[in-house]
Amino acid sequence: MVETSDIQSVTSAPRRSRYRLDGWTLLGLTIALLVILPVATVFWLALFPTENIWPHLLSTTLPRYMTNSMVMMAGVGLLAGVVGTLAAWLVVMYRFPGRNVLQWALLLPLSLPAYIAAFAVVDFLEYAGPLQTGLRALFGWSTPRDYMFPEIRSRGIAIIVLAAALYPYVYFLTRSVFRTQSGAAIEVSRALGCGPVSSFLRVGLPLARPAIAAGVAIVMMETLNEFGAMEFFAVQTLTTGIFTVWLEASNAGGAAQLACVILIFVTVLVMLEKFSRRRIKFHETARNMRPPQPQDLRPIQGIAASLFCSIPVLIGFALPLSILIDHAFGRAKLWADPALWAATLRTVLIAGGAATITVIAGLLLVFSVRLIRHASLTRILPVTTIGYAAPGAVLGLGFLIPLSVLDHHVADGILWLTGIDPGLLLVGSVGAIMLAYCVRFFAIAVGTIDAAFTKISPSLGMASRSLGQSPRQTLFRLYAPMIKGAVGTAALLIFVDSVKELPATLLLYSKTTLATSVYQHASLEDIEGAAPAALVIVLISLIAVAIVSLTNRG
Repeated sequence: MVETSDIQSVTSAPRRSRYRLDGWTLLGLTIALLVILPVATVFWLALFPTENIWPHLLSTTLPRYMTNSMVMMAGVGLLAGVVGTLAAWLVVMYRFPGRNVLQWALLLPLSLPAYIAAFAVVDFLEYAGPLQTGLRALFGWSTPRDYMFPEIRSRGIAIIVLAAALYPYVYFLTRSVFRTQSGAAIEVSRALGCGPVSSFLRVGLPLARPAIAAGVAIVMMETLNEFGAMEFFAVQTLTTGIFTVWLEASNAGGAAQLACVILIFVTVLVMLEKFSRRRIKFHETARNMRPPQPQDLRPIQGIAASLFCSIPVLIGFALPLSILIDHAFGRAKLWADPALWAATLRTVLIAGGAATITVIAGLLLVFSVRLIRHASLTRILPVTTIGYAAPGAVLGLGFLIPLSVLDHHVADGILWLTGIDPGLLLVGSVGAIMLAYCVRFFAIAVGTIDAAFTKISPSLGMASRSLGQSPRQTLFRLYAPMIKGAVGTAALLIFVDSVKELPATLLLYSKTTLATSVYQHASLEDIEGAAPAALVIVLISLIAVAIVSLTNRG
């Protein structure tokens, strides 16, 4: 997110009027307004619905949706926060068996979408699954009343599975803080008699609190955004409610009202995250900056640390992946299905196109803000990052309505001119879903590219302009080569997130992608049919996670 104080002019020319509109300003405003469009549409539909069912929702399903959403967000956020923070502390501060492997393996659940992990775990644990079937065969049980087994399609199991899938957000951010903090602070605490627990609570935890708060906020927003996993676990949340009200009740206004409730939740989360780290600043001089040195744990403690770090990897990655592999391999006909590879090609092309467009738009917008200190553009820029916080279902709904209206006008015009009814041209098209992906993940491009710009001295831009280079030449000849690494990282992250995105794809795209293929088979309880597409998603994500991890190593 770009702060006004961070914006530097890269030109030595006289400062432009704060309200003058030139080409770069218009370009930036167009991009920003296009990103804000779906959220504005949702609010418009909610305030002016065709049929106001808000009183009905308030008295019937809304309390259940809100209760489930809050319980899931709190449960997943708390569990993921504890697991991610403790795992990060252990791998940075101590040496124990398997540490060198586990510090990277703890990131693996990021490559497995939560809805895929949920489907695999439900298939394995439910009554007809291999675990309960094996237990009945082993002990001679014949009915569920003969033994006690937790209800699988429940909030409790959903919290565990989602926390195992999402804790890497907390782990990655917190580990970065622990690795870059001064080892002297830990050594001083030990010299003053603090044990491992006291050092963590009194030194490590306060230093990492901003990162923990940011990671937990992301986890809670991802939990609120989750649709597929909630449906598999039969947990009705605000996101599943949008699909119910929109697709089953055919009420766009009611769905928009639920979407507004979600946006309020998201806004509160963002505000709480910022509030939690107000006035928290830590500074280290280069002379005192020395990374912490890992300490050896005693054998029993080392085994306990290894088990603690291994369990989330097993639940969030190894178990679901092994279930998928068991169902997918050995069945050649599943991999020979042309529909699978058509969906793969379609997914890669759409995600690649969306990533390319998004980073280009993000680059142009950030450069426009830094080139021209236009008041409107500067104030709008932070708002463009709301797409990443808004669930895909909200953005899908926000795009679906204006595209439908435009589609009908275009179709009417073609019918009037040619006498041929072309049907819907925009809704369900590649352009619609790529646009949704761009808005959904625009914050990744803006945040990554802006961070790269802040490391470049403004004097370089001034020198370029003084040598007669235009803004376009300055951008592509000077800045583009210097930030190409950040642009590539942003494009890769957007590509992977686009491959995994489910709610927006279900609403806006008529053809099958890898994500919707998994969902369609899972809805029919066909895990064998879902497994190949799920494994392709995992493979794509694994490659991307490996590349990002290697490029950011150290």
